[in-house]
Amino acid sequence: MENDVATLLSRHTEALALFSDRVHAVRQEQWDDPTPCTEWSVRDLVNHLTAEQLWVPHLVVEEADLDEVGEAYDGDVLGAHPRRSWDAAARAAREAFAEPGALERTVQLSYGETPAVAYCAQMTTDAVVHTWDLSRAIGASEQLPDALVAFALDEVSPYASELEASGLFAPPIEPPPAHSHQARLLALLGRRA
Repeated sequence: MENDVATLLSRHTEALALFSDRVHAVRQEQWDDPTPCTEWSVRDLVNHLTAEQLWVPHLVVEEADLDEVGEAYDGDVLGAHPRRSWDAAARAAREAFAEPGALERTVQLSYGETPAVAYCAQMTTDAVVHTWDLSRAIGASEQLPDALVAFALDEVSPYASELEASGLFAPPIEPPPAHSHQARLLALLGRRA
């Protein structure tokens, strides 16, 4: 278990660092550009992931419920300095998950009580996939690290067929012939590589 936790925290840190790299690569004129995420601009995408990170300390460290946080992170959380806002939120989330005993807790999510370890795995996968989205939107390298792709594929495969019903994901598509693990991951989440 200890090794699994260390690996999870390592993958989480790597995923946030990768997304951070892309956030810092966004040129000023690209913030309003479209992304592969329907109806989201680059700014909307970064705002979404930033807001998700802002929730982590409340849910994991404070063990708050959804009502206690309420609408604190609805709307724009990036302000005038999107990169700084992302960096602060990512650092806070990373530190919250790494706090001793944090991954042994249970957190309240919109779909019910969830082990914090599963929450961290989901957040890691979200960061990996959205790194690809952001990369495509800004013209950065779309190739994701093999270890992160393998992690995300292992995480999402068991419940990928249920994601479309949530309304948050496009329907899965058939991966291209001779597909890579990355193409398979993206296809499961309705993205064409």
